[in-house]
Order: sequence, then C-alpha cells, then structure tokens
Amino acid sequence: MGMIVEVETGDEDDAVLVPPPNFSMVEDCIFRSSFPSPSNFPFLQTLNLRSVIYLCPEPYPEENLEFLRSQNIRLFQFGIEGKTEVSLPILRDSIMEALKVLIDVRNHPVLIHCKRGKHRTGCLVGCLRKLQNWCLSSVFEEYQRFAGAKSRNGDLTFIDKFDIISLRQCLYSIIYQYQGYGSKKRRLLYKDENLQKPRLASF
Repeated sequence: MGMIVEVETGDEDDAVLVPPPNFSMVEDCIFRSSFPSPSNFPFLQTLNLRSVIYLCPEPYPEENLEFLRSQNIRLFQFGIEGKTEVSLPILRDSIMEALKVLIDVRNHPVLIHCKRGKHRTGCLVGCLRKLQNWCLSSVFEEYQRFAGAKSRNGDLTFIDKFDIISLRQCLYSIIYQYQGYGSKKRRLLYKDENLQKPRLASF
C-alpha cells in the first residue's frame, strides 16, 4: 500500500515525497501508516499534522521527536505490546484512551501508527469504525486489507467485543465535529431522547 507523490517545485527535478508503508486516509484529517522513517518526513509535512498517535511501548526515536518538535506536532503514546497474545484489559483500556484522543478534532489532522500499521493500528481503526456504526463485515474487511496474511483472529475478536457504549457514555458532555466528504459537515453525536446533553453518533 505504498505510493510515491511527485510535487512540482519549479526546479528541473521534481521533489519526490514518499509516504510511510501502509499509509492511507481513514477519514478527512485522520491518517494511518506504519512507523515513519526520516525519508517520510517531507511527505508528512504536507499533511499539516497536529498530532501523532503512537501505539507501541518502545521510546520514540530522537530523530522522530525532533521532527515532531520542528513541526509543532503533539505525540500521544499508548504502549500496546505487539505480541500475538496481549492482555485484553490493557489492550481495551489503551484503545479506549486512544479513541478519545482520535475523535477529538482539536487533535486533527492526526496520524495513527504502530510498527507495521497492521495489528495495533488496525484494532484502533476497527473500533473507530464500530463507533461510526459500520457493519462488522466491513470493519473486518478493512482490517484484513491492511493486515494481509498477518491477520490475527484475536484482533478481530477484540474488535467484535469492544464496548462502544462505555465510550459513548463518557463522551456525553463533548461534541466532536468532523469535516465530511465534499461540502457536507458531519458530526459525531450520540442521541438519547431522555437526555439534553451533547451526544455521539455515527456519520
């Protein structure tokens, strides 16, 4: 899922911008990828990122931190182990906290990444899709498209059983506004006819 972007610079040679492997847009102002290397920094600059959600426990490399500081990008780290068998309570809590950061538009544009952009990133995006009321088969198809032959049944089970209701309940007091496709404005709101509170809903 790699791609190379050529940008007209006015010079004889065009600048070539290289996205990280597994790079893709999730929603407007939400992106996903594998771990960015310095060769990807010029491309990331074009995204005007405000935040990065990093899903690995290892310390962020100093050269990556320097890039974030130079671009005034905030780093949110959620240390999820990359093992096949991860403690479900730890995974659930980390994904829940990462989702709160992800759907807060004050953090957009945002890039989500782990090491390969497959399993941990796939779990977070899969849970976001459940929050958006995607049907489970579409959620799984998207996960498997990025994971490929490395697809993990444990990840799919986790996404299936992830409790979106508890996340919605803790977001009653906040409204998250999304830029939709085209000219449409979309909001994540959750409606409860008995409550006069801001709410979270699919779009």
